[in-house]
Amino acid sequence: LFCMISKYCIISSILSPIECNMTKVLHLLLLACICDAYSSWNAIRQSSFHHRSNNIVLLRKNGRRRAPLHMSDTTTTTDSSTSTDIIDRTTTTPPSAKTIPLWPNTFAGQVEEALLAKYPASKIERVLQSWRLAELDYEHKEFVGSQQSPPLPEDVDGTSRCYQHAPSYVPGLRAVAWWDDDLVTNLPWAKSLAKSYKAIREEFTEVMSNPTKLASDGNNIWAGALTTDAESYGEGWKTLVLLNRGQWDETNAGLFPVTSKAIHKSGVPAAEAFFASMKPQSSIAPHSDFTNFVLTSHLPLVVPENGKNKCRLSVGDETREWLEGKVILFDTSIYHDAINDSEEMRYILMLRVWHPDLTEEERGALQLIYDILEIPELLDKDPKVADRAEDMAKKMREFPLKDGAIGGGFGGGAGGGKGKKGKGKNKKKGRK
Repeated sequence: LFCMISKYCIISSILSPIECNMTKVLHLLLLACICDAYSSWNAIRQSSFHHRSNNIVLLRKNGRRRAPLHMSDTTTTTDSSTSTDIIDRTTTTPPSAKTIPLWPNTFAGQVEEALLAKYPASKIERVLQSWRLAELDYEHKEFVGSQQSPPLPEDVDGTSRCYQHAPSYVPGLRAVAWWDDDLVTNLPWAKSLAKSYKAIREEFTEVMSNPTKLASDGNNIWAGALTTDAESYGEGWKTLVLLNRGQWDETNAGLFPVTSKAIHKSGVPAAEAFFASMKPQSSIAPHSDFTNFVLTSHLPLVVPENGKNKCRLSVGDETREWLEGKVILFDTSIYHDAINDSEEMRYILMLRVWHPDLTEEERGALQLIYDILEIPELLDKDPKVADRAEDMAKKMREFPLKDGAIGGGFGGGAGGGKGKKGKGKNKKKGRK
């Protein structure tokens, strides 16, 4: 307090060298208190915002590991058909955030400036709006039945599950629960992965035949929840990561080279790639994965009693069974649930891919946001520091098993550039 009074007495003297009366000091002190209170509030807000802004690409951190896009769910041991009360059927309308630039002296404002320095505002308007909506803590909630084929009637009686819940929300993207099988089977990357199914399954079965060696040599094998936010996901669902936020796990990719190369070669626009297990006689209650600008794809590897409808996945109001070797694509910002009604483990290769309605510039802008959240030094005013950060961001996305780099982190086909295999084993990392 003494320092504040002294500081503003000096300011007062400069502004009015003739007199420095107590009233003016008190006025200035009041102003100082307001400014300091705002500064403290803004610091807390920025801390909260950084947690929240991570939500736009679902990059909440736990230590040095980022939370996976899909791990924000709830697991139960009952059939999901009895859990309709979990669904939030309220709807929201986005506030006007298109033309309100963020304060440049905040982290969010600096990210926005970086976006505008690289892309014309007209090309990334939806990403800018999404970033600003995240700053406002906006959560998009909408009944999307009219966007399905055929369209669903309005949910008058409150029984439909076809609701989207997306705190990480890019406006203007289609919300289709299940993408048409004919469309999916004709996607070049889906064709490529389907052709590699047998080789991927054979490698997976072989590596899994020695679980002790896998646990010893691998990086956080079959990880469960590591944070409070994800503990409710339960013990029934675990993952083995190959690719996370565009960054290959070199250790695990080396243990599954056939699978990793098949993913890389396919050119799938993937944010993540990992094996996922689901225990027998378990289910996942209806939930949203909270982001609408990526879709989810599954390549089922081991489905108990394949074709007998024992392992099912519901998205919106439609339920389908997993079928070995059949690539599926769906929107997990829409309420979905799953069940393994068999007596054996179910295994899939799961990928998160860019929403096809995003433009190349929008993908690049979202990738830049991710890179900055991962490497804040990209915003550094010192060119040397920023250049080093840029090199680091590029290296993060290099494919570790052979020459070539995965394009764009979140997505894009295999690109040029030389991969670099690291020395030694990766540090153990956890997933949310």
